Amino acid sequence: MTVKEGEAASLVDAYRALARRKALLVASLSLGALALAAVALTLGSAGLSLADVLRAVTGRAEDTVYRIVLHIRLPRVTAALLAGTGLAVVGCVMQNLLVNPLASDYTLGISQGAAFGAAVAIVFLGAGSTQSTTLDAVWVRNPYLVTLFAFLGAILTTLVVLGMAGLRRMAPEALVLAGIAMGALFSAGTVIVQYFANDVQVASVVFWTFGDLGRATWKELAVMALVIFPVTAFFILKRWDLNALAAGDETAKSLGVRAERLRPVGMLLASLAAAVSVAFLGIIAFVGLVAPHMMRRIVGSDYRYLLPGSAAAGALLLLASDTVGRTMMAPVVLPVGAITSFLGAPLFVYLLLRGRGR
Repeated sequence: MTVKEGEAASLVDAYRALARRKALLVASLSLGALALAAVALTLGSAGLSLADVLRAVTGRAEDTVYRIVLHIRLPRVTAALLAGTGLAVVGCVMQNLLVNPLASDYTLGISQGAAFGAAVAIVFLGAGSTQSTTLDAVWVRNPYLVTLFAFLGAILTTLVVLGMAGLRRMAPEALVLAGIAMGALFSAGTVIVQYFANDVQVASVVFWTFGDLGRATWKELAVMALVIFPVTAFFILKRWDLNALAAGDETAKSLGVRAERLRPVGMLLASLAAAVSVAFLGIIAFVGLVAPHMMRRIVGSDYRYLLPGSAAAGALLLLASDTVGRTMMAPVVLPVGAITSFLGAPLFVYLLLRGRGR
């Protein structure tokens, strides 16, 4: 073996070792999310053990424990894993397609469009109400109607932004500004809708926008899974195209990647996954921004590892935020949207300051 061949072999070995470390990190994050899910199922006022949870899952627990685990805690934990995965993948892909590190479902106005749709359903279609128990509680009387209008609002935002890009041939970076403008417009629309609402309807709108993982049922989780998993699989299959696109449109074109086709299709699919999550669970800000940037610092910008790593980090981040919100001031449950905003807002400011030269 010549010296050059020896150097080449050592480089190959170093690359394989680096790839193994990255794969191990992604696997560790995934296992960490599953471990936290098991712990989260035991936390709460009922004081269940892991053995109680296992008996409930296998159908051998008493009726009360079975109901707590299967109908309250397990759907909530599953919602955190699903939504965290979907929002993180969406943010990771949008940042690539729009060549902007600030892109996510929240900064593109998708969440604000969903909030406007939900406000219209609650105020003008009578979907918000109160229920009298020991304490008066605000709730959404017709969650399916609110979900439908929230979904329509989110998709409308996406179509308007993509339409502006197609008609005006905007640069990818300008799409973020268009999304911010649409978000501001829909936020203003939500305020105007609330102005014509009574106090119960206003409270219902505010309650919906908090973001709550506990409102999802198994049927809604099934719909989320049917959208999020195929979209995530599509982007993982396109990981090499995303790597090429990260090097620039000209480089991607020279490698046979049709950026002009991948960008709108990818944006539409990513927005669909984000819209489903936001429509069922409310506004959960900054998960799609924080998780991809965390993983870029750990595994780099190779989308073979960045996409699954972001998915695992998003699931872990959202589940951890919800667990903190449930236990920090128990029995009071803090909205998960507020917890994620506390985490995401400082990072957003950091990214703005780091990119001030651009």
